[in-house]
Amino acid sequence: MRRPAARLLAPASHASLRVRAAQSSIATHAHARVRSAPLPPLWLCPSRLVNDQLLLQKRWISWTASKPRGAPSAAISPRSSPAPDEDGRLDSSVFANHPFRFDTGIALFAKRTPRPFPPPFLSPPSGSFSDPLSTHDRSRDRRRAYVGGQLIQGFTNGDDAVFASDYFIGANDGVGAWSTRPRGHAGLWARLILHFWATSMFEDAARQGNAYRPDPVAYLQRAYEQTIEATGPPNDWQGTTTAAGAQLHYRRVDTNSSTTTKNNEEPAFASSSPTTPDDGPRSSGKPSDDDATQQQQQQQQQQQPLQPLLYVTNLGDSQVMVVRPSSREMVYKSAEQWHWFDCPRQLGTNSPDTPRECAVVDAVALREGDVVLAMSDGVIDNLWAHEIVDRVCDSLESSSGMMGFVAEELMEAARAIAVDPFAESPFMEHAIEEGLASVGGKLDDISVVAAICRRNGP
Repeated sequence: MRRPAARLLAPASHASLRVRAAQSSIATHAHARVRSAPLPPLWLCPSRLVNDQLLLQKRWISWTASKPRGAPSAAISPRSSPAPDEDGRLDSSVFANHPFRFDTGIALFAKRTPRPFPPPFLSPPSGSFSDPLSTHDRSRDRRRAYVGGQLIQGFTNGDDAVFASDYFIGANDGVGAWSTRPRGHAGLWARLILHFWATSMFEDAARQGNAYRPDPVAYLQRAYEQTIEATGPPNDWQGTTTAAGAQLHYRRVDTNSSTTTKNNEEPAFASSSPTTPDDGPRSSGKPSDDDATQQQQQQQQQQQPLQPLLYVTNLGDSQVMVVRPSSREMVYKSAEQWHWFDCPRQLGTNSPDTPRECAVVDAVALREGDVVLAMSDGVIDNLWAHEIVDRVCDSLESSSGMMGFVAEELMEAARAIAVDPFAESPFMEHAIEEGLASVGGKLDDISVVAAICRRNGP
């Protein structure tokens, strides 16, 4: 559990962090109190201490997203909200021409019962028998929370929030210590940022159509600004959260090119939108040599094979990992961002971090069958990378590709370490490296979204 930030006395500038690392050592949090060294004047580092007396409650959800739909956005401005489906979820048909999709599964474990969302995001229970029973029933359903008349997307897990769809997955880790503040609600912040993040992406895809080009930082920046607006006066709900998300897109691969692209570097992006010939005036009825050359290039481009491309956006210490089951290896892992030990970058009340200045975006070339994981630090603080890879590959083989089972097995493995006071864990190892006494796993909210890349089709 973290301590929330103290109020900033003056604005502070932070250098933009741009990390492009496919392999990075797992940085973890301290298990004991923050050292007594003088703290910088900006804001107090949020400690993620877990009280031993906290109630353990296992609350997991295993959910498999709907099958094919999918296609390609870019700038964000005038809104054109896609209509939600019959369940109120964002409709993935805005990506209808996308050649690839995710099959997803979610598994959650909360270290304590999630706090219900406050008004106006969730109506208070009915206080009179004269109120309609249907209104009373909806007010008691914690999942049916609304903002701006829209159902809040995703799921809440303690102070974490997760989202899964055919083309975007995400996991945000809220700072739990905000629950000790009168107006603190980290779970609300984590969920709202994820909701607005996904909504902004789907709106952009609906507006751009086949010309869609992702703009990951703009989506997260807009989500951050909308969350500030939604939680500001007169509501005034405070909190901070990390953010990690992965968007599935694609590119055309030039088979004649001798240039190779590393998984941890942003590859040269080839336009995936159909190219139309020049419709401008012509000097003659016959095509010119330039027109013929352009049409030939377009035909060659259309014949180039398509490759799935993953845009990973990260701010803080939640993590996105790509596992390749065919070779049982980890091909990518997002790098954690820290101000200092036990103090990750985070979005929200009093934090100087913003997506525009601090978010890291990596473009990762995928293969069909690769597994993409979006995880809160409850996983990576209790399992080493090789343990995650082994667990994912084994469960994928035994379940014939059922991603709900894969997510649940990974969550259970992390939970077993988290509740074991004698286990060895990355959390304990890193705390000892910092000179802090620690033993056992780290009891925390554990959120896993597992997605496998498939080719879209009937």
